[in-house]
Amino acid sequence: PNTVTCLNLFSGCIACVMAFEARYDLALLFIILSAVFDFFDGMLARVLNAHSIIGKDLDSLADDVSFGVAPSLIVFSLLKEMYYPASMEFIAPYLPYAAFLISVFSALRLAKFNNDTRQTSSFIGLPVPANALFWGSFVVGAHDFLVSENCHPVYILLLVCLFSWLLVSEIPMFSLKVKSLAWKGNELRYILIACAIIFVALWGFLGISGTILLYIVLSIFNKKG
Repeated sequence: PNTVTCLNLFSGCIACVMAFEARYDLALLFIILSAVFDFFDGMLARVLNAHSIIGKDLDSLADDVSFGVAPSLIVFSLLKEMYYPASMEFIAPYLPYAAFLISVFSALRLAKFNNDTRQTSSFIGLPVPANALFWGSFVVGAHDFLVSENCHPVYILLLVCLFSWLLVSEIPMFSLKVKSLAWKGNELRYILIACAIIFVALWGFLGISGTILLYIVLSIFNKKG
């Protein structure tokens, strides 16, 4: 499991480089690859009964790089590309650094998850992989609009603040891990998967970010938490 976790970290490092170079599609690809490794390291740990304190810490470190620093760099590079009206030119060199709030709150989210006994079968707050996938797919899918005069940088800053808050919020969010394939008990998971397929088919990369938004909405209105 630790080897797979290291592959998560390795992919996350490459995602950071791609994001810094504004190669957003490749950054998203390696974030997705990191998410795959992140899924399988936990599965392997359970199957092999190979849980360890080192593995738990290593997983959090890898996740903060792959799903915290990488999306921060995506937003950082985007904010450097964006059009700034004359009234904001004085702050244009500094505003991109606000993107690293994503890294900070992702680290807080991971630390909270590691020490919160309420999160054994579900989540409290937005999981960091979901946050990273939202930013990666959003920037790739809407890049031309985001760097045009029609998109104000303040909108991105507000979105960064909103998602940073969601990471450490007390909103219960359901897990995608299933114990059986039955419809009962997995209704929200199947609805989300079906919508994800439709969204991606209709909107391409933006469908991924749309799926993450739907996941948040379904979690908020899920009475079971």
